Amino acid sequence: MTATAAPAAAATESSSAPRWTRPSRRTVVAVLVVATVAAYLSVRTAGAADGDDAWAFRFFGGVRDWVDDNRDTSPVFLYGVNYVRLAVVVLVDAVQGLLYGLGWAGLVAAVGALTAVLAGWRLAIGAVAGFLFLGVLGLWEQSVDTLVLTLSAVLLSVLIGVPVGVLAARVPAVGALLRPLLDVMQIMPTFAYLAPLALLFSIGEPAAVIATLIYAVPVTIRITALGIEEVSPTTVEAATALGSTRWQLLGKVRLPMARPTIVLAVNQTIMMALSMVVVTALIDAPGLGTNIVQALERVNVGVAFDAGVAIVVLAIVLDRVTTRAAGRRPRLPYLLGTVAGVAVLALLGLRSEFPQGWHFSFAGGVNEITRWVEFHLYDVTEALKNGISAGLLDPLENVLVTTPWWLFVLVVLVFGSLVGGWRSGVIAALAAAGVAGLGLWQHAMQTLATVLVATVVTMAFGVLLGVLCARHDRFASGLRPLLDGAQTMPSFVYLLPAVALFGASRFTAIVAAVIYAVPPVVRLVERGVRDVPPTVVEAALSAGSTPRQLLWKVQLPMARGGLLLAVNQGIVMVLAMVVVGGLVGAGALGYDVVAGFAQREDFGKGMAAGCAIVLLGVLLDRLTQGLHSAKGRSA
Repeated sequence: MTATAAPAAAATESSSAPRWTRPSRRTVVAVLVVATVAAYLSVRTAGAADGDDAWAFRFFGGVRDWVDDNRDTSPVFLYGVNYVRLAVVVLVDAVQGLLYGLGWAGLVAAVGALTAVLAGWRLAIGAVAGFLFLGVLGLWEQSVDTLVLTLSAVLLSVLIGVPVGVLAARVPAVGALLRPLLDVMQIMPTFAYLAPLALLFSIGEPAAVIATLIYAVPVTIRITALGIEEVSPTTVEAATALGSTRWQLLGKVRLPMARPTIVLAVNQTIMMALSMVVVTALIDAPGLGTNIVQALERVNVGVAFDAGVAIVVLAIVLDRVTTRAAGRRPRLPYLLGTVAGVAVLALLGLRSEFPQGWHFSFAGGVNEITRWVEFHLYDVTEALKNGISAGLLDPLENVLVTTPWWLFVLVVLVFGSLVGGWRSGVIAALAAAGVAGLGLWQHAMQTLATVLVATVVTMAFGVLLGVLCARHDRFASGLRPLLDGAQTMPSFVYLLPAVALFGASRFTAIVAAVIYAVPPVVRLVERGVRDVPPTVVEAALSAGSTPRQLLWKVQLPMARGGLLLAVNQGIVMVLAMVVVGGLVGAGALGYDVVAGFAQREDFGKGMAAGCAIVLLGVLLDRLTQGLHSAKGRSA
């Protein structure tokens, strides 16, 4: 054999020898699924009920006792909490004095004049009509109270959020430190921090404003930081070359160029604050939320609908004004003239009440429709409720409840690491272990089952409607007002029709959660499908793809990032709404949180349930974000 033939023979032998091939991801997942099922069948438990004396319950109960005993003596309250509460009270009183001092005529005039200066005369007419409609609904005082709390919270959010957002954008270490904190603040369901805030600041307006601040300020910080980061580097370099100092760069370059984004931050902060202010009615905050809570107690859909419409009108007016203001620069003479005109009208309408003769209500008609639906569709709604409960919800709940906590944590760790990387898997597993450590495993798994079922239904409707919107512009135009109204309507309002149709049950919470979460999912799916490059779509059509093939083989695969983001947002919103469902018999963690509000002896358990909800939110958020990051890596 020649020297050249030997290597050739060796290569032939090596090529014919069997080689170890790396298993595909699908094979690994399939093996892990089979192993998980086998492990579950081997070690499943009887699903014992949660106890009433877990360490977490005692700990949080002890915290409450300490606060009650030291409220008037501890320096934490004397020189900290009490001063914060006093500052918030002063702010709320100032805003309330201003709005009520104008009288109804002066306030309507002020809204119209400021809208004309900031957004133009056409929107001013709509703003005036909107505020007059609040009075016509018979909800003038409640609407003004809601506006007072919203403006107070937004003012604090902007004063805190804009500087912090600028700092986060300019100092990477600050941004990295804030990111997990903002994630938790946004994931945390609103119910989870109402109880501790009511404990620290007492029920009423101060606790309501601070709770709204916690809910809204992450949006202010994130969008402000984004606006500062997006300022053109060439512009900054040019200003630096001309000798600008850091403060001059910030005040004369970065902030002016980021102005549209900062106005967007204010806009989104207002929307978030308005939705949260309604929920704070549970801690005795005044406003339209009180009407909705009372209507919920009496199952009066019509009264809740009136209050919901009032909130939608407020949201539309504030949204349109702040959105249009981003592109306009008001002139000082116009502003001075506006202030003078409003002052005159305020003197004319001082202390006057909205005319009682101008009154209209949707309540009667809405209640009639509700009664008709209850009477004629009872068999359909009962069959739907029982079918989904028995065929989907109960089996899933049984599997989760009877799974040992350590096996659940292990499965979360393995699958989370597989699909999203070890960081996502570890964080999700730690969150699952934290839920187990709180002593509420059964209730947590019951809540998780409800969330998963509601998310599946939400995604089914959201993907269907989102694809239709992306492919049919007329359908999108017709659906957009409904989506706007649904996103603006307070979450409590959705509980009323759900209770009327399905009674107080877990399924009621699922229905309300689906209605609440579908609008953002539809928007994200539509955006993802529309963002598929037109050149790719044209290439697929020219290759002979049918509309069905175009959707399933081109648009949906390329919109995977948007779909995963839709799943992430849908889960977070469903989780928040399922907890609210504790008010209408959903049970599990939602009931524990609500009971913690109502009964002193259940405070510790309610706080532990709030922590469990946060940990479930972190778990689900990390897993879905891990899927999105895995998609980015594979791309």
